[in-house]
Amino acid sequence: MAISEFSAALKQVCSERGISEESVLESIKTALVAAYRKDYGGELETLSAQISPETGELRVFDGEKDVTPAGFGRIAAQTAKQVILQQIRESEKVSIMAEYQEKVGSIANGHVFRVEKNLVIVNLGKIQGIMPPQEQIPGENYQPNSRIRVLIKEVKEGIRGPEVLASRADPDLVKELFALEVPEINSGTVKINAVAREAGSRTKIAVSSTEENVDPVGSCVGQKGTRVQAVIAEIGSEKIDIVNFSESPDKFIASSLSPAKVIDVILNKKTKEAKVIVPEDQLSLAIGKEGQNVRLAVKLTGWKLDIKTPGSEDGRQNTDDRLKKAEDGRQLPDNKEKDELKDAGLSTRTVKALQVAGINSLEELRSKSLEEIRELKGVGPKTQEEISKLL
Repeated sequence: MAISEFSAALKQVCSERGISEESVLESIKTALVAAYRKDYGGELETLSAQISPETGELRVFDGEKDVTPAGFGRIAAQTAKQVILQQIRESEKVSIMAEYQEKVGSIANGHVFRVEKNLVIVNLGKIQGIMPPQEQIPGENYQPNSRIRVLIKEVKEGIRGPEVLASRADPDLVKELFALEVPEINSGTVKINAVAREAGSRTKIAVSSTEENVDPVGSCVGQKGTRVQAVIAEIGSEKIDIVNFSESPDKFIASSLSPAKVIDVILNKKTKEAKVIVPEDQLSLAIGKEGQNVRLAVKLTGWKLDIKTPGSEDGRQNTDDRLKKAEDGRQLPDNKEKDELKDAGLSTRTVKALQVAGINSLEELRSKSLEEIRELKGVGPKTQEEISKLL
């Protein structure tokens, strides 16, 4: 074989199989040693083979002695072929495993190859993905050859080679779809902090922004809702609630129950439980159909939530106590802190609004960001402007 022919063949095999030239050459050497031992014997520890990557010339050595038999290339051809193919298949497995391991947690485009009983087999190009029933969107119809986007959830070694666990039901699918539609997420300006999902029905996502002038919810919704509608279209008209994330648990909990309005949130940080007070006419909305809204809010926030109305015994007592304490100043450690806010130049109305929110001193006020201040009840544009001068 001429140099150019051997080199061209070697490069072609490597290109088609997606493996390195060094790996193929090592496979050929292994094949030569195996073929020699089969017909001529020898100790594996002392036998070695060499191959010229330029000419393709094959030699076998026992120690330092060249023991290549005459016509060995023809004798070893069939044995070498089988070993080489096996080595190439193994190299392909390793290569594919490495390639798809890097894609875990990301979206892959493919098409439905076939449906076997309850399993959907997805052609992802170099490999097929398996989507079991629990990873499918309930009610979604999977037709052979139809285009499909899936989340690569896991890659593992199976009996027949690498196996990819594909998912359409995982919450991270929604997260990754938004990353594709919202440039601010890729730039790091907008962050998805949490996702809670009941596939095929409803998803809640909590978002935040690293820049004060960027509205994270508006960025994800898009102009006239184009961005969120693109995501909804991909997952089969599933409802999506986009809410503001907050480091303050009470604010985050209130936000998580959207579209319901919240009057008050009473936290028990030790047990990570919260009583949430909502208006009478908002109770069913806060709980949601079959409890879905509050169930998703629990998943999103990680807090156990108990929804109450002001008219209920617990709700009335807790809410009245907190409002009374705010009004008469008993939430304040002492009158000195109460006067501190007034002395800083804040109006009585602003001081009262801050007290209701549990902010009783300049130190507590300055620990809040402008975004957190905007979320406070009773804090309008004029009050925000007044407070911002002190931050």
